Amino acid sequence: MTPKNTVSVSSAFRKMTAKAILSVLFFLLIYILLILCGIGITALAVIGGIAIIAAKPMFITIMIGAGLLCMALLVLIFLFKFMFVKHKADRSHLIEITRTEEPKLFAFIDEIVNKVQTDFPKKVYLSSDVNACVFYDSTFWSMFLPIKKNLQIGVGLVNSVSEMELKAILAHEFGHFSQKSMKVGSYVYNVNQIIHNMLYDNDSYNSIAQSWGSVNGYFAIFTTLAVKIVIGIQWVLQQVYNVVNVSYRALSRQMEFHADAVAASVTGSRPLITSLLRLDLADHSFNTVLDYYGKKIPDSIATENLYQQQSFVMNFIATNSNLQVENDLPQLTPDFLNRFNKSKLVIENKWETHPSTEDRIKELERLNLDVTNDSKALAIDLFQDGIALQSKFTNKLFSSIKYSSAVVFHKNEDFINEYEKDFFANSFNEIFNKYYDNKNPQVFDVDSLAKEYPKRDIKELFSNQTVDLVYNSISLENDINTLKQIANGNFKIKSFSYDGYKMSSEDAQELINELEPDLKRVKEEVFENDKQIYFCFLALADSQNKSEELKKHYKDLFELDKSYDEKIDFYIKMMDASEFIYTTCTVDVIDQNMRLLKNEEDKFKNQIEKILEDNIYRKAITIEMRIAFNKYLSEDWKYFNGNQYSEEELKLLSESLNNYQTVISKTFFQTKKELLEYQAQLLNHE
Repeated sequence: MTPKNTVSVSSAFRKMTAKAILSVLFFLLIYILLILCGIGITALAVIGGIAIIAAKPMFITIMIGAGLLCMALLVLIFLFKFMFVKHKADRSHLIEITRTEEPKLFAFIDEIVNKVQTDFPKKVYLSSDVNACVFYDSTFWSMFLPIKKNLQIGVGLVNSVSEMELKAILAHEFGHFSQKSMKVGSYVYNVNQIIHNMLYDNDSYNSIAQSWGSVNGYFAIFTTLAVKIVIGIQWVLQQVYNVVNVSYRALSRQMEFHADAVAASVTGSRPLITSLLRLDLADHSFNTVLDYYGKKIPDSIATENLYQQQSFVMNFIATNSNLQVENDLPQLTPDFLNRFNKSKLVIENKWETHPSTEDRIKELERLNLDVTNDSKALAIDLFQDGIALQSKFTNKLFSSIKYSSAVVFHKNEDFINEYEKDFFANSFNEIFNKYYDNKNPQVFDVDSLAKEYPKRDIKELFSNQTVDLVYNSISLENDINTLKQIANGNFKIKSFSYDGYKMSSEDAQELINELEPDLKRVKEEVFENDKQIYFCFLALADSQNKSEELKKHYKDLFELDKSYDEKIDFYIKMMDASEFIYTTCTVDVIDQNMRLLKNEEDKFKNQIEKILEDNIYRKAITIEMRIAFNKYLSEDWKYFNGNQYSEEELKLLSESLNNYQTVISKTFFQTKKELLEYQAQLLNHE
């Protein structure tokens, strides 16, 4: 006999469950009242209609009576329509697998469901992505009838975890259904679905109302009245939806912690922790490969196995970030994930359905359950033929793409060479230790600084402590900006935490006053370090008779830095001015907005002419960009002819905006990179 799963329910879970139950009862009370009102309207409409017809039988009274009945029926249909809606999960991207096809995987799942004390999935599906979930087709009756769940496992996930980590992830998914107390979450979810259906899923209902209203003018009047009543009901439901939704999301966060505890009871805490730490990198790597081949579509280039390339990207990034790679899997740490986030401000997001990865890891570490099996096997080995499976899903992903010519398949070496080339072209030399990844050298007057060669070592100037200083400055500035939003009332919250201390929103301004001197001090330290870096490399340049060259690199960058915000501002103003094009407007509003757009466009075109003539931007402007820019500048495009927009002209506008932003940003990045590469060369020639 299998021992019963005895993972206890936390006090926070019980508290959220109680709130969720109250929110469900609140919904039921409101809904019953709405039904009674609907029945009352129907009864009055029927009685009134019969009375009108009986008083004077004629065409008009018959139409009025029928119209009243039509109105009442429409209200009742709206109140009960959710009972007949089925939420069917999209399976087009999935492939079902069976026990016969994958016996080892199914035996693996058997072991998990037995330990978790839940039912084996109705069906097991594979998807292409970095994900795993349990899903089912739900209806209103799902609240009362037992439903078999389906399991979905992503090949991108399997490719990124060990066997033990996959066991922990699947145990987490099954953990959502292993305790009777978790049923409350299902009720709240279904209530949410009901309200959502009544608020937003009304296409078929609107079609019924329109068809009934089109019968004749009398029916049109009463269907309009029905719609007005429905709008009133929706307003009431919107208020209820907010209450239920907050309860559902709060409970959902506790359900995640509970499912994590179930998973830890099966595998120990560590496998789930290591997988949680890696999944963002795995997902990023997967999408990096997809984006790469997305750009290769015009050249008809694809791959036969993108998952091998996903693994390469994952391990390449890890290696370049000085992370350990064990058993072909990167080993990330909480410190690494938080290295560049030094924020001390914590605002609870009541609309989040999942707690943060950091909070989940802290709770798993608190549980500190020992690993039950120290197997190093990879999850992909659970399948009969992992390579064939990867190729199958790669083919499925690319099968919907229409290529202009015969497809050429990139070998892994082709991808690796191009990826590495692109990576290093868009990153800075490792000697800078990511100091410049999210900051630029601060502007100062190169010629006015006295020559003060410091004794500080290069490694000290780019040490982890110095890099931390940069990210402290960034996080502190972001925290202050958020606190200003709170203090100004733009961010509606009652409380927040800062550095572990809970505070009221009324304390925000006082905290800002305390933090601004700290920010000023940290910025001054970073500025001083930037000058020390300059002096250090200037000393190297002097020793190699290259000081004037180094100064020119700094001056070029500082000149661009001064003009960058101004040039990007033209782009932002154009984006704001053209925003109306993508919304539904009346002709008068379009004409008015078009005049404002044209006013901004004259200035924008002037900026394009300047960058086309300026040699500093020449490298960033491709032949295709120059042709597109010249076409855009050649005419005063109208975009709207009084009746409709010109898609071709709007496409040209959009292309010009994107190209402008690309040229400005790329030029700045390349100028910055040239300075840093020059400094790295000075160091190498020392």
